Amino acid sequence: MLSQPINVTFDIGGGREVTIETGKLARQADGAVTVRQGNCILLATVVANREAREGQDFFPLSVDYQEKFASAGRIPGSFFKREARLNDYEILTSRLIDRSLRPLFPEDYFCEVQVLVSLISSDPEVMPDSLACLAASSALAVSDIPIKEIISQAKIAKVDGQIVINPTRSELEKADFEFIIAATDKNLMMVEGEAKECSEEDLVSALQTAHDSIRVHIKAQQELRSKVGVPGVREYAKPEQSEEIKQKVIDFAKDRIGIIARSGSSKHARSEAFTTIKNELVASLGEEATDLQKKLAKKYYADLQWEEVRNMMLEDRIRLDGRGLEDVRVLTMEVDPLPTPHGSALFTRGETQSLTTVTFGTKLDELLIESAAKSDYSNFILHYNFPPFSTGEVKMMRGVGRREVGHGNLAMRSLKQMMPGNDYPYTVRVVSDILESNGSSSMATVCAGSLALMDAGVPLQKHVSGVAMGLITREDGKYAILTDILGDEDHLGDMDFKVTGTRDGICGVQMDIKVDGLSMEVMTQALQQARRGRLHILDAMYACMPAARPDVKPHAPRMEKLFIDKEFIGAVIGPQGKVIQEIQRETGTTINLEEVGNVGEVSIFSPVKEGLDKAVAWIKSIVAVPAVGDVYEATVKGIKEFGAFVEFMPGKQGLLHISEISWKRLETMEGVLNEGDVVKVKLIGLDPKTGKFKLSRKALMPKPDFQPREQQQDRRPSSDNNRG
Repeated sequence: MLSQPINVTFDIGGGREVTIETGKLARQADGAVTVRQGNCILLATVVANREAREGQDFFPLSVDYQEKFASAGRIPGSFFKREARLNDYEILTSRLIDRSLRPLFPEDYFCEVQVLVSLISSDPEVMPDSLACLAASSALAVSDIPIKEIISQAKIAKVDGQIVINPTRSELEKADFEFIIAATDKNLMMVEGEAKECSEEDLVSALQTAHDSIRVHIKAQQELRSKVGVPGVREYAKPEQSEEIKQKVIDFAKDRIGIIARSGSSKHARSEAFTTIKNELVASLGEEATDLQKKLAKKYYADLQWEEVRNMMLEDRIRLDGRGLEDVRVLTMEVDPLPTPHGSALFTRGETQSLTTVTFGTKLDELLIESAAKSDYSNFILHYNFPPFSTGEVKMMRGVGRREVGHGNLAMRSLKQMMPGNDYPYTVRVVSDILESNGSSSMATVCAGSLALMDAGVPLQKHVSGVAMGLITREDGKYAILTDILGDEDHLGDMDFKVTGTRDGICGVQMDIKVDGLSMEVMTQALQQARRGRLHILDAMYACMPAARPDVKPHAPRMEKLFIDKEFIGAVIGPQGKVIQEIQRETGTTINLEEVGNVGEVSIFSPVKEGLDKAVAWIKSIVAVPAVGDVYEATVKGIKEFGAFVEFMPGKQGLLHISEISWKRLETMEGVLNEGDVVKVKLIGLDPKTGKFKLSRKALMPKPDFQPREQQQDRRPSSDNNRG
């Protein structure tokens, strides 16, 4: 028999309630909850192994977020009609949860933990990623799995000048910024989002508002945990320790580590030097040393290296490569290094290098983005590749990993803010290949992407640059904020805080914290320091490429977008598509036409300008509205005894009456005009009853000074003249 479910409900603002419930579903998991807002329901489960695997020396946490298509009454579009591997949106949401939860587990806890979050009921207006981390944290809260603190997430947006917590899908479409924040009761843990040039002060204010909301979530989780009656946390085996080995490591390696750390050497030279010390340390233990002692020596050596490098930065205020805390590495950049792509740039910052290309495509090349709630198309795509040679390693190439999806998404969201509007005719694909990596490769992608887009002739409003910030803290309260961090500084530091933007504001943010959290004071200082670094990089980018090319390159495809009245869509397509097919065949273009609202959106794509111009003129002539008094080149389509039917505009015909062909009176049409003849005509009127066009050829001819004799003889006097 099912036990009675236990739940708590709280208000997130605007009368919107969220309910967390446990005890009804998935009762064999260590912790399981449902989180509901409106019709959106998430099921979160967490299970942890009781013991760590033998020899395990790291914390294996796996997080998967998946949307069930049945939650929205849909069937997946895949070949097998079932949910398969996670899509990019699900991967990004999984990463948000993972990065928020990971710092909360004890440092000596190595048991494998699996967190699964599923969307089982969808609400078209509720964003499930706003609730996903709340669900995951709640599942942990009702379990006995050891965690140091309870956390939650909140999404915040600025809509019509107002700050909104957990905005609806409709509100997000018109938001000036959108950030998702994870925090404990005291400190921030994770921040990610995008903005239309948000100021540092506005971001800090938004984070404070989100943090206040998160505290309400945490209080509800604590209440639920109390109602469930969780007795405490489970016992787990601690890793073995040896103070004797630890002291040997300190005596052998401490001074040598300090010398290497202060040498200002390159990444590989520094790594080889540290590895040499480690190998000599293990050898110094003697042949009688056990495998456990060797393993402990390596662990203590890594801990000592972590401590000594951090102390150097805190005390000496210098970095591993000899820079000061705010110094940006040497910058080199160039545009158009590759002759064939439609746009390209090579951006190098220290030992990090991105080769980025831009490719133009048609509407048919748009990316389908499918989720349970909806399917949508994007005409701006960015892909980030991180091959193993970029770090001098040999690894199997097994497709795109979660890290590549996450880094590419941050760069895409940042550059998207400066892209032209929806009327831009091209589908644009940006590809960043990281050729060297020593920290901040995603930020190199942003800079290289901005340069490559301008090189391609995309009318980017402003350059966007990015910089990665680091943080070193100590228990005595001393800290150091680092600008443009190295890979080692990311590994040894407490924070990876990426900030992108223009000279006028922030466009993207991604922050991960490895310690208990980040105070608003440190956050504010980090943002101001990041701004100085961002502006320094932007100055170099503008010196390299001051503005976008005025036009696409000669070898790039040409595209133009036209908007026509809805009533002309059929005329452009023609019966069974004959007209549009003829235009494409005769001009060598690709044309896409779709109805958007009350207008027809026509995208014309051509490898050469001449074909594009011809197709544009053709379509414009089809949709043009004839005006009385205008002159046209007309083609004779049919001959009748009373005149000729001519096509003076594509799809538009009129009667050229026999009396309007010439000033000379014609008795018959025989031998006057033939089908296929081209004649100039003038539109002289429109029959109000039939709507037919009346055309004249003689109106374009000089009027004779006198009437021909035969015409005078044929004239009959009017009744008015007879009265004389």
